Amino acid sequence: MEWHVTDAQSLAIIDNEMGDHVFSPAEYEIVRRVVYATSDFEYKSLIRFSEHSLQAGAAALAARTTIVVDAPMVQVGIAYDIQNTFANPVYCSMETLTRPQKEKTRAAWGIETLARRYPEGIFVVGQAQTALTALVELIEAEEIRPALIVATPAGFVNLETAKERLQESLVPNITTEGRKGNALVAAAIIDGLVDLAWQAYGQDRSGGG
Repeated sequence: MEWHVTDAQSLAIIDNEMGDHVFSPAEYEIVRRVVYATSDFEYKSLIRFSEHSLQAGAAALAARTTIVVDAPMVQVGIAYDIQNTFANPVYCSMETLTRPQKEKTRAAWGIETLARRYPEGIFVVGQAQTALTALVELIEAEEIRPALIVATPAGFVNLETAKERLQESLVPNITTEGRKGNALVAAAIIDGLVDLAWQAYGQDRSGGG
């Protein structure tokens, strides 16, 4: 993201109020981005990182891995940072042409279609719980092996089950615990990860194609 003096002041306030934490420096950068985007310090205790999730995600971004998102709001939220760094292709499940299917939502059917097309992609689910369930089913069937899944949808029905199945899958993932979450949180996580990856990988690529 582009930084302004007010952003720096806001982040300083967040750092002051965050207090003690157990995050690595890279994890902390993601968490503070989410707190900044939402003004909600509860996310400090809700965000979960699987082992090596940030390393796997950063490497995949640097390799120009395709990003698949579940909702236009996520796509818009990450577009600026992606376009100005690694320029990964980004596809949205809601805008994917699929044949009508009564058993699944448009987001779930769209993300399933894109997952089969990009089985090792980066998947970002910020809104549609059904899209997360569809991804988990494909992982368990060994049809896809994503580089990273970011899953932060709000939900009340069986959402924790889907997240638990994701965490058991050994696919690198970043999730929120409990019912709280939204597309804004997912976009903030990806933006933070893009900036971290650009610091690690981008300097030798900025002049290249």
